Amino acid sequence: MKTTLDIDDALLADAKAVAARRRTTLRAMVEHALRRELAPAAADDPAAFAPAASGLPRLKKRGAVNPNAELHRRLAEGDVEEAIAWLDRPRRALRRG
Repeated sequence: MKTTLDIDDALLADAKAVAARRRTTLRAMVEHALRRELAPAAADDPAAFAPAASGLPRLKKRGAVNPNAELHRRLAEGDVEEAIAWLDRPRRALRRG
């Protein structure tokens, strides 16, 4: 579906530059960002929490994504650009403390 969006000029220029570096399209980047934003978050799911001994909510499970399964799912859906964008995503460093 086609639609029109008003996007800040600087943000659009940055998005186009990132898309070019990733060898993908602006459309694929926007779709990826929307899918990520609309994905259910653990905080939105009350079943993801259980009361701890202190009475405070405790996350039941981390829900880590299996990188290989996620990549294969995206490729199986036939969206190669999405798979490439997923591989190029920034990774968060794990901290244990």
